Amino acid sequence: MKIAILSQKASLYSTQRLKAAGEKRGHEMQVIDYLRCYMNITAHNPKVIYSGEPLEGFDAIIPRIGASKTFYGTAVVRQFEIMGVFSANASQAISRSRDKLRCLQILARRGIGLPVTGFAHSTKDIEGLLDIVGGAPLVIKLLEGTQGIGVVLAETKQAATSVIEAFRGLDANILVQEFIKEAGGMDIRCFVVGDKVIAAMKRQGAPGEFRSNIHRGGSASKIKLTPEERSTAVRAAKAMGLRVAGVDILRSNHGPVVMEVNSSPGLEGIESATGVDVAGKIIEFLEKNSSTGSNRDRIQY
Repeated sequence: MKIAILSQKASLYSTQRLKAAGEKRGHEMQVIDYLRCYMNITAHNPKVIYSGEPLEGFDAIIPRIGASKTFYGTAVVRQFEIMGVFSANASQAISRSRDKLRCLQILARRGIGLPVTGFAHSTKDIEGLLDIVGGAPLVIKLLEGTQGIGVVLAETKQAATSVIEAFRGLDANILVQEFIKEAGGMDIRCFVVGDKVIAAMKRQGAPGEFRSNIHRGGSASKIKLTPEERSTAVRAAKAMGLRVAGVDILRSNHGPVVMEVNSSPGLEGIESATGVDVAGKIIEFLEKNSSTGSNRDRIQY
């Protein structure tokens, strides 16, 4: 197979691992900076052009689209789909998961466990919003935040009001969520490929830190999932339409709740913590599905 990895940097761990895993299995792998691609959008001969040459003959692509580059990145993925190339994650699914509010609304519609979440536009409605979510402490999140940036723990209702007013003063969209105290600063990253959780790790926040992101000093270790947690992760990925996903779960008193569904989950932490060849599992998935993925799935938006 001829497989393209859409990544801004060939030096990134995840990109290198995917390239090496594909080459190990005998495939022709090419890393392509999707921001340097440009497109010829025509009805009969659509093309993606890179370094002056059309990208042709690819059987599959693996999108590694940065959160801040979602609009252009998904446009490139969509163009490949129009050309009949199978994508590890469909462009629409990537866009859907990147919109945190839309993601939560879709998960709620599917009956998947979530923390109590509130969303409002006007600062005049803060009191009602906080009443919906419940008592302090509360977690306030920027919709555009990543890797724990833009996530604030408000210890009191007054603090929550001040933070919301400050964010809204900057015209930033925010979510307010219940604080799952019993999680103890720990969450679970479930790595889903196809219809299975192929690896799972526990991420524990640094002392005094309620956010468990490894980028913020958290530690990672292998964990055994309950059947309910495994089912929740797979259902969440499917609800987004993602074939490859990192699903972040908290253990709450009322069962597993989904915090986020990531369409470009990193490989370094999960492979190091679990010893699972995640990159190899992704390549294996492409081998089994790139020739059988229906054209309808590839180009329906």
